[in-house]
Amino acid sequence: MSDEHVDFETAQRLWITLSSIVLDNERRQALAEELGMSFARVRALRRIARGPLSMGELAVVAGIDPPYATVVVDDLQARGLVVRRDHPEDRRAKIVVATEQGLDVAARAEQILDTPPAGLVALSGDELVELERILVKVKAPLDEPRS
Repeated sequence: MSDEHVDFETAQRLWITLSSIVLDNERRQALAEELGMSFARVRALRRIARGPLSMGELAVVAGIDPPYATVVVDDLQARGLVVRRDHPEDRRAKIVVATEQGLDVAARAEQILDTPPAGLVALSGDELVELERILVKVKAPLDEPRS
C-alpha cells in the first residue's frame, strides 16, 4: 500500500469525523426543540437576521427551493419573527426582514450553535492550539478567491 493511498484514507476518515461533528443531528434536534421550530426554519431565520433578503436570495443562501422558501417565510411571519416589505429597487418583489423577536431568536440559535461540543472543550490548551493551526491550514484553500 502506497503512502499516498494511506494518506487519502486517513484524510477521508478525518473528514467523516469532522463532518459528523459539524453536522451533528443531536445538536440540530436540541436546537429545534429549544426554539420550537425545524432546523431548516432556524437556518433561514439566521440568514435573514444577517440582513434583508428577497425570497429568491433566501432560497439560494438557505439551500431550499423557492416554493419551500415561501412556506418557511409564511411560518416565520406567523410566529412574528420576520416581516415582508416592499423591495426598495423592485416594486414587484418583496424582501424579508427579521423582527426584533426574530433577531433575538436568531441570536439564541447562534449561541447554541457556537457552543463547542464537550469533546472539544476537554482538549488541553496545547491540543486546541495545534488543532486550530491544522484546521486553519485545511481551510485556507477554501478562502481563496475562485475564478
